[in-house]
Amino acid sequence: MSRLLFFLLFTVSLGYSQEYYFYAAAESDDTVSLISFDGETLTEEERIPVGVMKTENEGPHGLTVDPSGEYWYLSLAHGTPYGSLVKYSTTTNRPVDKTTLGMFPASMQISSLTGLLYCVNFNLHGEMKPSSVSVVDPETMTEIKQIQTGVMPHGSRISPNGRFQYSVAMMSGELFEVDALSLEVNRTLSLDKGGKMSHEGMHHSPVKPTWVTPHPTKPIVYVAGNGSNEIIEIDTDLWKITNRIDTGKGPYNIDVSSDGKFLAATLKGDAKTLVWEIDKKKKSVVSNNTSVTHGVVISPDSKYAFVTVEGIGGEPGLVDVIDLKKTKVVASLEIGKQAGGIAFWKIEE
Repeated sequence: MSRLLFFLLFTVSLGYSQEYYFYAAAESDDTVSLISFDGETLTEEERIPVGVMKTENEGPHGLTVDPSGEYWYLSLAHGTPYGSLVKYSTTTNRPVDKTTLGMFPASMQISSLTGLLYCVNFNLHGEMKPSSVSVVDPETMTEIKQIQTGVMPHGSRISPNGRFQYSVAMMSGELFEVDALSLEVNRTLSLDKGGKMSHEGMHHSPVKPTWVTPHPTKPIVYVAGNGSNEIIEIDTDLWKITNRIDTGKGPYNIDVSSDGKFLAATLKGDAKTLVWEIDKKKKSVVSNNTSVTHGVVISPDSKYAFVTVEGIGGEPGLVDVIDLKKTKVVASLEIGKQAGGIAFWKIEE
């Protein structure tokens, strides 16, 4: 028997396994959990305290891991008086640097083209006026600029080529495209079929968009219409809405698999997750294991969606694993209260 054949038989006999690692934040406990998944079982490898002031719930909200996998970044949303961005080592899971951002910094991502981090300032507790995207040099942890966008921006995501940053404004119902090089708003698109004006002249969006995610290979972005119960498809070449896909109640966060086959959307109002096979236009709805689904990230191999579920009252938060082909929950794990932000780190074989 050849050595190669022996090795292959030996590998098969042991079983081929992969370990998936990701981070999930518990907003009401001021903790972030490092979690692993071996294809069957979820394990909390470490629970990391992330609050700064013991007397205040600072609300860890957004998470992202840099392209090198050496650092992860966390937005502490409340803060006094502003929120902050904290940089952590993935080796030690300890903070290495910090900077102040705007009011209630939320979701963020790093551009592979510029190396800069783009974080939206959601401004949850501030006045109903346009807020901004903070642009940060993650190496020096210096805020370079705040780019004004819409009212309560959320869902900061970068195009696959790193050239554009996309976000949506929840209350003004707009999609923004920021040029990652010039650091200026490139284009704006209204997502509403119609809207209402308040007595102060403020537009209140019926769509209430909360997230935007680009397709990995096509000139398309998908927006979660939290108020209108739909996923909105936008052609970025034409810069126009090309489809509105009905969902369950309150789609909140979305992700698209790296192979472009699956879209997963948390349905916050239904305690469920939508799995949509994009090319087949086939929708499946998966029930989660507690109430108030929040964040979702799909593994780079397009096999699993990892979903955070907040829970209600004094319940612990959960992480559910959904097998995208089987469209069912295959593992679940309790973490801290109000599980929210989630970011994938790595696969180990």
